[in-house]
Formats: sequence, structure tokens, C-alpha cells
Amino acid sequence: MSIQLISISHKNAPLSVRNLFAFTKDQQVHLMRALVQEGGAAESVVISTCNRTEIYTYTPPGEEGHAFSRMQELILREAEAWREEHITDYLRFYQDGKAIHHLFWVAAGLDSMVVGEDQILGQVKRAQEQAMEAGTAGKYMNTFFRYAITGAKRVKTETELSRTSVSTATLALKAGEERLGSLEGKRVMVMGGTGQIGGIVLKNLYSMKGVHIYSTLRNVSLSHECHAKNKSALVIEYKERYQYLNEMDVIISATASPHYTLTYDKTAQQLRQKKPRVFVDLAVPPDIDGRIGDLPYTWLYNVDDFARLARENNVMKEQAAQEAGGILEEYEQDFGRWLVFQQSAPILEEVKAWMLAEAEKKGFSKAIDKFFYRLREQALPRDLEAFFADIRDMER
Repeated sequence: MSIQLISISHKNAPLSVRNLFAFTKDQQVHLMRALVQEGGAAESVVISTCNRTEIYTYTPPGEEGHAFSRMQELILREAEAWREEHITDYLRFYQDGKAIHHLFWVAAGLDSMVVGEDQILGQVKRAQEQAMEAGTAGKYMNTFFRYAITGAKRVKTETELSRTSVSTATLALKAGEERLGSLEGKRVMVMGGTGQIGGIVLKNLYSMKGVHIYSTLRNVSLSHECHAKNKSALVIEYKERYQYLNEMDVIISATASPHYTLTYDKTAQQLRQKKPRVFVDLAVPPDIDGRIGDLPYTWLYNVDDFARLARENNVMKEQAAQEAGGILEEYEQDFGRWLVFQQSAPILEEVKAWMLAEAEKKGFSKAIDKFFYRLREQALPRDLEAFFADIRDMER
């Protein structure tokens, strides 16, 4: 089949390692093109989120000899991680059936830290669209991702997996409630509210009663309409964020900034009032200087700290996850059949031409007999059993 995958995720790599592979959009595009131009791949797609970076490639059968070694070399080069000790211990390699299965589970949220989370499906769709725009996704990758996305959509509509929406964004607010008892009457600052995860945080905050919301924007004239409709929401200039820190009870950051949104020294200078505060960092690489968690009366959470809260959610969704697995298996098999036939098209054309020629000489019935005779002489017994079992199923 010749589909390859290298995965670095929350399941096998700590946050410090995932930070190395948190590629920007430009880096993702550069890597995908390098895999095609230098790595021998015919097509490639990169998925990069706060909890995973995954690189999928399609290599024509017979040309995949050193696919993984070339992929690894280019990935480590893009991450500038080739000098990191034991870095390859955190890479997971999947091929063909296992790679196909993995993407289907990822798209449906079954491989997420929070099982059934909603964001990953949109991230998978955007990864495919980005690869199409970059010219690195063609017939094989586009069909592969289309089957995975369609299967994931069916999971969301036919199971309870996503009925109760839980995500890293919702866990951020739950962390605040656990430490402070309730968010009612509390002041919450959100940095990165125009992004996908930050947007979900804001949406959930708007639905809570009595929460005073402060959302930072680099240009307040671009304020979203929903801010204006919420009387307890205040939009502030991003550059003025430190001036509001002393009043805040919860500070959540989910930006794509390459630099800290909050540094230790400036934060320590502003926190004059002694009261409990919760800082939540939803970004990879991190937005918030980790030393802030050492300040008095302060708790700092990052994406890896939500593991316990996620486990509670995952236990409740075990039955739905089993149902989802059954649905996805159908789509995996459908894609596998499509791929085998697509790759076998030249052989099918040859067989068709041969049978037509035989039918012209000896008749169609004789051509069929000769085809089955050749099949009997060349196929393995287990393959023949599977072939005739499928024929019997077709007749039912």
C-alpha cells in the first residue's frame, strides 16, 4: 500500500519534546515539499496540533525502500533536533494498515488526550487543505483523508462520543473551577481568543453566569461581535495585558506566538494582591514562562497537566468509543479496497484485455474457466479461500 506515518504525540513524547516539533505553518509547508522533492514521497500531509505532530506520506509501491529513514532525516532537520540525545526514541513509525487505522482514530478523536474532543477533526481537515494548497496532496492522500473525515463525521452523529463536548479548552476552565471553587464573580483573562482553542474558551465563558471576561486583542477595532453583546466582557489591547494581571483570578493563554505572552519578571512585578490565581497555558510551544507557577498563591497548568481530568472523561466515554471503532472499521476497509484497486488498475486492464481476447477465440465461458484455472494454479490456498468467501457474500 505504501502509506507511511511518523508520529510524535502526547502518548509517547513529553511536552518538551513536542515543543521541538511544533512547526509553524511555513515550516509545515516547507517540510511537506521537502518530503516530495527530496524524500522520495509522491504526496505528503502534516498535522500539527498542541498534542501531536504527524507526518503522512504516500510512496508508490516498489519505491518505499528507505522511506522512513528519509522522512526521519527531513523531520529532524526541520525541527533542528538532530543533535538532541535519544530524540528518535520519541518517534513512532507506522506503515500501511497501521498508518491508515491511526489517521481514522485521530480524526474521530479516539487517539486524543480527551477522547471525543471536537477540535481535532477540524485540524485534520485544515491539514489536508494546506497540503492541497502546497501541491503535496494528490489522489491518494486526498482520498485517504476524505474517508477518514467522513468516518469521523458519522461517529459524531451516530454515537455519544461528542455529545458532551469536552476538550482541552473546556478542561482549562474546569482547572480554574477546581482551584477556585467557582468562576462566578471571578475575573478571567483570555489571550488568543481569536484562535480556535481560545475561541472555544471564550464561547464557554460567555455561557457561564457572573464571570467577568477580559479578552486581549492586538487591535481592539477588530473586536468580535460577541464581545460587544456580552455585558461582562471587556476587550483590552494586548500590549496592556500586564496592567490587568493583578485584578485577574484566571489567566488563559492560547496563542501561536513564538515568544512568551507572559514572562516571569513582568508578571511578578504586577501581582501585588495576595490571592489565589490560576494560569493556564494551552499553547505549544508554551506561552507562559514556567517559573510563574512558583509564585505565591499561584497554580500553572499546561496541556500535559490535564491528563487526570481527561482520564475521567475518557472512562465515561468507553462504550461510545467502542461503537465508534466499529463505524471506523467500515471506512478503513472501504479505503483499503479503493487503494488496492487503484494501485492494481494496470493489472486489471491487462486481465480484462486477456479475457476479451480469449473470449473472442473460444467464447466467454471458456475464458472464465481459463481465468479460474490460472487463479487455482498461482494463488495461495488461504487467498483462494478468502476470494471464494467474498464471492459467496456477493451472492447473498
